[in-house]
Amino acid sequence: MVDRPSGVGAARRVLVDAVDDASADTTPTVQVTAAESEERQDELSVARRSRGRALVTGIASSLAGKAVGLVAPLLITPIAFGYLGAERYGMWMAITSLTAMALFADFGLGNGLLTRLSRLYATGDRRAAAREIASAYALLGSLAVTLLLVLVVTVQLVSWPTLLNVVDPVVARDARAVVLLCFGAFFVNIPLALIQRVQYAHQQVGQSNLWQAAGSLVSAGLVVAAVAANASPVLVIAAAVLAVPLLNLANSICWFCWQQPDLRPRVRDVRASKVRGLLRLGARFFGLSVLSSIVLNIDGFLVGRVLGLHAAANYAVILRMFAVLALFVTLVNLPLWPANGEALARGDVTWVRRSTRRMVYLSAAAVTLPALCLILSGNDILRLWVRSDDLEQVPAPLFVALAVWSVFVAVAAPLFMVQNSVGLLGSQFLGWAACLVVAVPLKILLAGRGGLSGVALASALSYGVTVLPAAVVGYRKALASVPARRSNSIEMEHDGEYTPRHRRRPA
Repeated sequence: MVDRPSGVGAARRVLVDAVDDASADTTPTVQVTAAESEERQDELSVARRSRGRALVTGIASSLAGKAVGLVAPLLITPIAFGYLGAERYGMWMAITSLTAMALFADFGLGNGLLTRLSRLYATGDRRAAAREIASAYALLGSLAVTLLLVLVVTVQLVSWPTLLNVVDPVVARDARAVVLLCFGAFFVNIPLALIQRVQYAHQQVGQSNLWQAAGSLVSAGLVVAAVAANASPVLVIAAAVLAVPLLNLANSICWFCWQQPDLRPRVRDVRASKVRGLLRLGARFFGLSVLSSIVLNIDGFLVGRVLGLHAAANYAVILRMFAVLALFVTLVNLPLWPANGEALARGDVTWVRRSTRRMVYLSAAAVTLPALCLILSGNDILRLWVRSDDLEQVPAPLFVALAVWSVFVAVAAPLFMVQNSVGLLGSQFLGWAACLVVAVPLKILLAGRGGLSGVALASALSYGVTVLPAAVVGYRKALASVPARRSNSIEMEHDGEYTPRHRRRPA
C-alpha cells in the first residue's frame, strides 16, 4: 500500500550555479527547465489535493473521536461508581490523577518523531523513516521497561492505602493492585502510543482517530460487561485502563504488519545518530510542554494563596468551561502539524501561508461564538451545570477577559503548528518564559484589586503581550528557514531542523 500521493515523491534535482565573480551577486542562480517546472507544478498540485483531503478528514475525525472519548466515560461513570462504591472509585480516580500528572513521560519524543517523519514522508525516503521509527520505539520501549521495573520494586515500599487516605480495610487490600494496573497500563502505553504519531506523520489522521475512538468505546463496553458478569472490582478497573493500550497494540500490528510492513520497527534499523537526534529534538518539545503547562495551570495555586480556596474552587469551575474551547482549538489545529511539515519539506510555502491564514480565521471564529454565549449566559449555564449554592455569581468582566484570552489562544495555535512542524521552538520558549515572568506578579497585583476578574484580565494581558507576539515572530522565522522552492540544497540536521545550504535572496 502506498502511503503518499501517486506521482509525488522527492523533488527533482535542480541545477545550482555558483557565481565566482567578486563583483557579481553571490546568491546562487537556480536553473529549471520548462518540463521540470511543469512536472513540479503537477506534483505540487497532487500533493496539495491529497494534503487538503487529509487535513479536512483529520479535523472532522478529531472532533468526532474526541466527542466519543468524552461521552464514553460519562456513560460508564454512574455504572462504575455504583458498582465500586464511593471509596474504591475515589481511590481509582486519585491514582488516575497521579498518572495524568505524568503526561510528559515520553519526554517529547513522540512530538519529535512526528516532526521528523513529516518531512521524510514528503521526500519519500522510507528507509530513513524506518530508522527513525525503529529508533523511537527502541528508546521509548527501554524507558517503559525501566519504569515498569521501578514500579514493581517500589509498589511494596510505599504505603499506598495511607497515601491515598483509604479507610475501609477491604478497599485498602486492593490499593496496590490498582496502582500496578493504572501505572502499568500508562507505562506500557508510552511506546504503544507512538503509532498515533506515525500515522499522523503519514497523514492518516482519520484512521488514527478512529482507533482512538474505538479504544474509548471498547473500554466502556468492557466495563459494562465486567459489571454485568459480577466481576471483582479490580477486574472492572482493569477493563477500563487496559483497553487503550490494547487497542494501540492492535493498531500497531495492523499498520506495521499489513499496511506498511517496510516501516515495521526492527532492531537492525536502530541507529545511535537517530536516537541522539530524537533526544535533542524531544528534549526541546519536553521543555516547552513543561513551561507552557506551568503558565497555563498556575492560576489555581495563585488564586488559592491570594484570594482563598473558596475563590480558587469557583475560578476552577469557570476555567473548565473555557478549557473546552482550548481543547477544541487543539483538536482542530493538530492535523496542521504533519501537513505543514510535509508541505515545507517540498518548499510549498504558499500552501502553508494560505492554510495557516484560513485556520487562524476559522479558529478565532469558532471560539468567539461560544465565548460570546458564555459572556451573555455564563451564569445560567453554571447554575444548570454545577447546581451548588457555594458557586458565586460571576461578574461579566471575568467572562469577557477569559473570552479574550481564548481568542488569543485560538489565533496563536495555527502559528505554533508551523513552528512545531520544522522544530523551531526558540520563539515559543521566549514567549512562554516571558509570559511566566509577566503573569505571576501581574495576577497577584490585579487579584488584590479586582478579585477573580483581575486574575482573568492578567491572563489575557500577559498572553497577548508575550506569547501571541512570539507566535507571530516564530511563524515568520519558520517560513524564512525554508526556501520557497524545494531542492536538494535542503538538508535535515540530526536535531530535526531545516538547514538551507544556500540562502535565497532576501525578499
